[in-house]
Amino acid sequence: MAEFGVLEDVPVRIGWSHEAHAFTPWLAQNLGRLGSAVGLQLEHVQSEAAVDSFAADILARNVQDSSHVLIENQLEVSDHTHLGQIMTYLAGLDARAVIWVAPQFREPHLSAIRWLNQHTAEDFAFFAVQLRIVRIGDSPLAPLFDVLERPNGWERRLQGSTQESGRRTALGEQRLTFWTAFCERLPNESAYGVPTAASSRTVPLDDKGLVVARYLAVQEVGLFIRGPARTAPSLTAERLAPLASTLSERLGTPFNPTSPYFFIKKLSVRYVDEGERERIIRWLDAETERYVSVLRSISELG
Repeated sequence: MAEFGVLEDVPVRIGWSHEAHAFTPWLAQNLGRLGSAVGLQLEHVQSEAAVDSFAADILARNVQDSSHVLIENQLEVSDHTHLGQIMTYLAGLDARAVIWVAPQFREPHLSAIRWLNQHTAEDFAFFAVQLRIVRIGDSPLAPLFDVLERPNGWERRLQGSTQESGRRTALGEQRLTFWTAFCERLPNESAYGVPTAASSRTVPLDDKGLVVARYLAVQEVGLFIRGPARTAPSLTAERLAPLASTLSERLGTPFNPTSPYFFIKKLSVRYVDEGERERIIRWLDAETERYVSVLRSISELG
């Protein structure tokens, strides 16, 4: 007869002695585990992402639609400090999903996440995820992520988002409308794919190992430079740093090596305003041409 062991929980600090120095780096390298628990395919963008004088634990990207995902983690019971930080980072990083990871959640904090899911727009998603470590006897430690709170109908939303012909959110429809007009006005854009409901549209410069990304936000549009998918922002920053002065002068915007958006340039405008659409398209087209031309002209970039 088979012999069965007993699955036991062990304190999370046996696995990680320090939150910032041990757990956050481990989580950044194992986003697939967390993503599987919440139903998102996550790609690491930056750890300790700066928001004014604060720093979010992990900024990730939802691979499906390129939207930002904020991950705030701790190794102690949930507290008001982390809840407040989440709201600060949410605005500063233009995130569409928030994942709060902790080994134990107080009921008022679960209620807060529940309230946010019930009272914010459908485009936003908030998760409370319990971190556990288990083992059987002397077996290796195994981390587990248990989702305690998630948006209502989350599974249905995931299924719907995988079907291009499926029902889109109002925000998605607005983005698709703009990018469709953008591509109709600029025929050369067909080289970079068909219009989608994503928040950004990219121009890959494969020979330079860089990407020029144009984005849409609620109160602004803009563009910036980043590395290819799955490239750590720190590596891209190291490549660009020696050329920062030249690039800043020629692009007309400063270099911030601590941000995942290098040489970002913004235009304060609402892209949903049809009366502004032509001006926005002309501005994005001109700045895209400038960025691509400058990057291609610098031999040091490869």
